[in-house]
Amino acid sequence: MAEISINGVRRTEFGKGASRRARRDGLVPAVIYGHGEKPQHITLPARELGVALKQSNVLLDIIVDGKAELTLPKAIVRHPLKQILEHIDLVLVRRGEKVVVSVPVHAIGEHDRDGILEHVHNTIDVRVEATAIPSFLEVDIAGMHAGESRYASDVKLPAGVELDSDPKTIVVHLSEKSTAVVEEVAAPAATDAAAPAGAAETDK
Repeated sequence: MAEISINGVRRTEFGKGASRRARRDGLVPAVIYGHGEKPQHITLPARELGVALKQSNVLLDIIVDGKAELTLPKAIVRHPLKQILEHIDLVLVRRGEKVVVSVPVHAIGEHDRDGILEHVHNTIDVRVEATAIPSFLEVDIAGMHAGESRYASDVKLPAGVELDSDPKTIVVHLSEKSTAVVEEVAAPAATDAAAPAGAAETDK
């Protein structure tokens, strides 16, 4: 997995106004916490942080006042419309310790073409060493038939990775294609033209 170093600066101002000024200056307010230590309030460069967060479960080596802290993104807040980073919570981790994280699951293989594949859960939770988190996991769907599912217990786990989600969690399901019934609507039968009403008889 990726490990990226980013320089942070301690925050001395707090509140919504201070946060807005930080974001205007291209910075993202952040908090580092965990392991019983006092939370650290810092700002991080928005551009570098945004690039780093494109990778799933990236480890961030945050350097503040010359000291490096190994962290994992815990909660990321983005603007609902602009999707710009507004705040991030980072949890401290130690090399060698195990953490519980959500990892994306990719489906591999060819399923029965008579079905439609539904991704019920795109991620599963696993317990793994902090510095060995996989970027993604795989579940084999080869030979799946309509009506069948693959579960968290079917996902291939690398050595050292333990399943933390419920093994019965459905990851993908192959549903049956709905058959559209086309009904032919019969055209109305042609009717004979009605004779003119009230036609007078000719007397002889």
